[in-house]
Formats: sequence, structure tokens, C-alpha cells
Amino acid sequence: MRKSIFRTLVPFALLAVFIMLAACVFVPAGRHGSGVVVVPPLPALVVLEEEPYYYHSGYYYYYNNDRWFYSNAKSGPWVDLPRGHYPKEIRKGRGDEKGKGWKRGHDD
Repeated sequence: MRKSIFRTLVPFALLAVFIMLAACVFVPAGRHGSGVVVVPPLPALVVLEEEPYYYHSGYYYYYNNDRWFYSNAKSGPWVDLPRGHYPKEIRKGRGDEKGKGWKRGHDD
């Protein structure tokens, strides 16, 4: 009985692992490069400084005209980031958001 359950669950577990890994792997198009690249998605909230660059998990991300690009170096070359890797929210500022939306005199 246990062997039949094991034989049934193992293929499903391997399929689940394959699907999760495939979600982060894609092939860049065009002249920017070839091969398979694993690029982590951006966090749900990205706070941009004065420049439209963001560094996360070993990659530089560049934000321009509502589009995101990534590269191993800040100087490029830049490759389109898949839409599924975009953050849910982008804020522009110094990175320390304390004080925005707070009433004067409240220091929580």
C-alpha cells in the first residue's frame, strides 16, 4: 500500500518542482544574449531613488516608461524583464518612507 502511494506521489512532486523552476527560467530574445538565464522576480514593493535603477539578487534592474529591464552590470546590456517579474508597486523617493502620510507630532 505504501509503495503504491509513494509511486503516485513522486511523479506529482517532481512535476511541481519542474513547474516552479520553469516559472523563473526564460530565454532572452534578440541580440542581447543567448542561453537560459534565471532572473529572480522583483519584490512586491520597489522604492526607487533619484535614479531609475534597482539592485536585487545580483542583478541590476532599470525602470523606464513603465517597463523593466535587467542586466548583470549597471552599464548594461539591458534585457526586457518578463511582466510576471514586475513589482506590484513602485514608489519614488529616498527609500525611507517615514513621514509620508503621518500627522505632525506622531512618531510611531
